[in-house]
Amino acid sequence: MLLRKTALVVSVAVTALIASAGTANAAPAPAAPTAAAANPVIVVGGLSGVAVAYEPIAARLRADGYRAFIYQLPGLGLGDIPTSARAFATYVDQVRASTGASTVDVVAHSEGGLVSRYYLKRLGGTATVGRYVSLGTPQYGTYVANIVAFLGLGSCAGIVACQQMTIGSAFLADLNSGDDTPGAVRYTTIRTLQDELVRPTGNAVVNDGATNVLIQSYCPLRVVGHLGLVLDGTAYTIVRGALVDGPVRPNCLAL
Repeated sequence: MLLRKTALVVSVAVTALIASAGTANAAPAPAAPTAAAANPVIVVGGLSGVAVAYEPIAARLRADGYRAFIYQLPGLGLGDIPTSARAFATYVDQVRASTGASTVDVVAHSEGGLVSRYYLKRLGGTATVGRYVSLGTPQYGTYVANIVAFLGLGSCAGIVACQQMTIGSAFLADLNSGDDTPGAVRYTTIRTLQDELVRPTGNAVVNDGATNVLIQSYCPLRVVGHLGLVLDGTAYTIVRGALVDGPVRPNCLAL
């Protein structure tokens, strides 16, 4: 389960001590938005991810001036992904109504990135989302063994989302047919070489003009696991840059 595995990110502190300070470290952070000017940001949880596990990244966003909301997937994401996407569409409308914003930005972890992409591509979500940022999402699937190990179960049998996230599934064939990046949405994907769930890690990218960021391409000594993507300081600096349409300039020493 998600909360049991957050210990994976303890290596971040050690890595920060030994990572070399490069150009990315020296780059100034993008200016923080004001709450009135920025889109609300919805943090979309992943497979088996309870809402409280995403409070750290939501707190970072709020400290930077964003109105941040957390969306926990129905049934912790074990069910049908398109069904979860339809529920997410309702939640987006609720956030827009409560904030008065015409568009929102989405920061989605793991399966949450697939739920959000389905909303964008199949449910008309491109009209209500300005920016899409995924963290360790198996955009083109992952080996079933990795999902099974993540869930702590013996099989995908009966777990619909697990089946849908496997490489070559009918769901992914449909989602990835045609344009990966429809509409005027700005798409960013963030991945890490140490991702235990998404294998191969290259399956966490999307095509057709997205900005695909591999953390270790900028910070080779940074160790970030699948769950660490929502806690890691370097990953957050990439998220923050994406939300202001800035260049990719991760801070390799960020905590």
